[in-house]
Amino acid sequence: MSTKPSVLFVCVHNAGRSQMAAGYLTALAGGRIEVLSAGSEPKDQINPVAVEAMAEEGIDIAGNTPKVLTTEAVQASDVVITMGCGDACPFFPGKRYEDWKLDDPAGQGIEAVRPIRDDIKQHVEALIADLLPVKA
Repeated sequence: MSTKPSVLFVCVHNAGRSQMAAGYLTALAGGRIEVLSAGSEPKDQINPVAVEAMAEEGIDIAGNTPKVLTTEAVQASDVVITMGCGDACPFFPGKRYEDWKLDDPAGQGIEAVRPIRDDIKQHVEALIADLLPVKA
């Protein structure tokens, strides 16, 4: 019996970077990885420019809602990916943590958000390759 890995994406507002990363991982992993996202200080809605940038990739994150980061979400995850949330993320021994250095799309136009989106996609593709190695 194998359980699928769980990944939690965390940024401050859970309105841009973490939502784009969750959108990519959901789309590219094909249901083989459980995907969560949260923020230490969530906004009331997803960044509309992030929604637009992901729509260009054929991924709809418009229906997502920013969620508050909980200790339970961190405990339930195998991998915790932080994106500029600083010390707000709880730390549990034995969890795998990665900090992705990404620009914040908040307040940026689509031309500035596209390269952030593309950087997130590269990170997510590498994460998938690491978590789901190809069986020989």
